[in-house]
Amino acid sequence: MSGFAKNLFAGRRYAVVGLGRAGLAAMRALTAMGASVVGWDDAPFARENALREEFFIQDPAADIGDFDALILSPGIPHRLPVPHRIAQAAIQAGRPILTDAELLYQAVRASGSHARFAGITGTNGKSTTTALLAHILAQAGIPHAAGANLGPAALSLPRLPDHGVYVLEMSSYMLERIATLRFDVASMLNLSPDHLDRHGDMERYAAAKQQIFARQTDLDTAVIGIDDAPSRALAEGLPRVIRISGLYPADLWSDGTYLRDSQGPIADLRAARALPGTHNAQNAAAAAAMAQALGVARQTIAAGIQTFAGLAHRQEMVASIGGISFVNDSKATNADAAARALACYERIVWIAGGIAKVGGIAALTDYFPRIVEALLIGRDAEAFAATLSAHGVPHRILHTLDAAVPAALAAARSAGAETVLLSPACASFDQFSGFEARGAHFAALVRALEGAD
Repeated sequence: MSGFAKNLFAGRRYAVVGLGRAGLAAMRALTAMGASVVGWDDAPFARENALREEFFIQDPAADIGDFDALILSPGIPHRLPVPHRIAQAAIQAGRPILTDAELLYQAVRASGSHARFAGITGTNGKSTTTALLAHILAQAGIPHAAGANLGPAALSLPRLPDHGVYVLEMSSYMLERIATLRFDVASMLNLSPDHLDRHGDMERYAAAKQQIFARQTDLDTAVIGIDDAPSRALAEGLPRVIRISGLYPADLWSDGTYLRDSQGPIADLRAARALPGTHNAQNAAAAAAMAQALGVARQTIAAGIQTFAGLAHRQEMVASIGGISFVNDSKATNADAAARALACYERIVWIAGGIAKVGGIAALTDYFPRIVEALLIGRDAEAFAATLSAHGVPHRILHTLDAAVPAALAAARSAGAETVLLSPACASFDQFSGFEARGAHFAALVRALEGAD
C-alpha cells in the first residue's frame, strides 16, 4: 500500500482469515502500516503460500478476543448458511468482523487524506459500472484507484490525495462487514434474488445491499436504479437521491438512443459499442450520475462512455467464424445476468450450465424463442434440460465446454444462427476456479476453432 505511514496502525492487532487475493493483500498492507497480524486459512496450500511470504500463520480462534478485529474473506460466512468457527468465536468475544474495504477507509482517513469514496453495488452490472466510472475519471484527469470486489483488493490500493476518488465495487458479502465506511457517492443498480443461501431471504439480501448508503448525509449522493421494484423502494428516505434508468424517464436515463437528463442529451449510446442493451444503458446512466456528482463535465462523461472498451467475460466478442459471432459472457452467474445478454441477440446457440442459483432458468422463458439450440454443461445441466423441455426449446447435454464449443459452431451453421453465446446463468465452481477461468477456456476453444476453420 504505497503512500501510507509505516506506523499508521502501530499498536493494532488483526486476525486475517481466508488467505486468497484479498486476504494476502490485507496481511501485506496491515503489516506495512505497523499492525500485528496473524493469518489463517483452513486450506493447507493457502497457509503454505502465506508462509512463503514469512507471515505469521496461526489459528486465532482461541485468543480472538485479544484482536482489534477479524478481517474475514468475503466468501467465508459469519452467519448463514453455517458460520465459520473463527467467526463464531469472534462474535462470542464481541470482536468486530470487517471487510478489507473498511480498513482501507480507516487508513485513508487516519493518513489525513480527504479522498472521496464512490461505491457501486447491485445484483448485476457492478463490474462494468465500476470500470466505466474509473475510465471516465481517467478521461477527466482525476486521480483514482478502482478495486475491491473487482480487480485489485481494497487494501492493495494506494493512498490518494484529497481530490482523488476510490471507486469500489461492493458485494453484499462485503457490505455486511463495514462499520465506519461512508461513501460520498454510492449506487444501487438493481436487485434480484441472489446469494439467498448466504443471506437467508430476499429481505436480508436487500438489507445487506442497502448498507452502501449507511452514514450518508445530505452532502452525499445516492444513485438508485428504478428498473426493478426492490431498488425503487430503497430510494425512499435517503437524503439525496438521483434516480437512473435504462428504460424509463428518470433523473438520468436512456431513451433507447441517448443518455439524457433534464438538461438534454449527455451521450449517444449508439457510439458506445462496448455497452449493448438496456442493462448497459442503465450501467452507463449510473456511471454518468456518479461522475456528475464527482464534478466531471458532461462532455468528458460522453467521451468516457463512448471510448470505454468493456470488460473481459462481460459480453466480450471473442471471434467471428464464418459470420457467426462467439460472445463470452461468463460473468453471467445467475439467470438475471444471462437475461441481459440473451436480450441483445436474435438467433442464438446458447451455452449454459454449471452450479445453478435458486430458481434455475425458469425466469428466462421470455427469451427462449431466441434460442435455436441450448448446449448444456456442468452440474445442473439436467435441471436446465427439464426446464427447456417443458417449453419446447431444442437442447443437448454435452457436459463440458470442450464438447459444447465445436458443437455450437456446427449448430449455428446448421440453423443459420448469428451468435454463439456463453452466458451460463450459473456459478462455475463445479468445473472451473471462477468465471474468469471459464471464460478464458471458452475463448481459447473458440480461437482454436477459428484457426482450424
